[in-house]
Amino acid sequence: MIWEEFSGLSPVAQALLATLFTWSMTAAGAGLVFLFRRENRKFLDVMLGFTAGVMLAASFWSLLAPAIEMAAAGSLPRWFPPAVGFILGAFFLRLADYIIPHLHLKAPMEDAEGLPTSWRRATLLVLAITLHNIPEGLAVGVAFGAAAHELGPTVAGAVALAIGIGLQNFPEGLAVSMPLRRQGLSRFKSFWYGQLSGMVEPVAGVLGAAAVLTWRPILPYALAFAAGAMVFVVIEEVIPESQSTGNADAASLGAVAGFVVMMILDVALG
Repeated sequence: MIWEEFSGLSPVAQALLATLFTWSMTAAGAGLVFLFRRENRKFLDVMLGFTAGVMLAASFWSLLAPAIEMAAAGSLPRWFPPAVGFILGAFFLRLADYIIPHLHLKAPMEDAEGLPTSWRRATLLVLAITLHNIPEGLAVGVAFGAAAHELGPTVAGAVALAIGIGLQNFPEGLAVSMPLRRQGLSRFKSFWYGQLSGMVEPVAGVLGAAAVLTWRPILPYALAFAAGAMVFVVIEEVIPESQSTGNADAASLGAVAGFVVMMILDVALG
């Protein structure tokens, strides 16, 4: 019953509901600040590894593989649209990384990236996780838009992608709220900033779905764009952070687990 009602919604509404779910998972992770005084560093590194694995698997099975399949029906070489979209996605994140002030989780203030600013550490930490969430929300939205054209991922495949993204959003909320709590912010403020980083996903998801519904020819480019942006985030930030505190082996096993979970979700549901 619920699935039939969901399947009958417009792709934009589906993308909105799916990304509200992924945002709620970020909020749930941030909410752990009310239950624990400090995070378990090894657990957090394993979960960051899990995040990396999910994003890498989703980039291929949910985004790149469908983009290649769609491109095969066009007049250009089948590798051209996915390659161009992937490169543009990576460069988009690099540009955002260069412009938007942000701070990686364990970095000192003097290592803040982006344009110079006097913003507080809390704001810079939130912006760093927000950069993660832009391509994730975009990927979910584009997947639902592609499913509406009956190309690439099905609605079930798009739902599988949203579930995978939601699972890996959980530790991201925790990764913001706990460090802020250690710095002296109240539990509520720590939670607020932690969940705030996920609010961009519904916006990106709706924009992604609307874009591919309006311009069908951009579908393979859009799917690959989201994949390129996600892979850039994984390589530039998620993996290095998970490996930086002496838990490299555990974090790597977490990445393997995340990859397998996302692969199973996509193959089973997609």
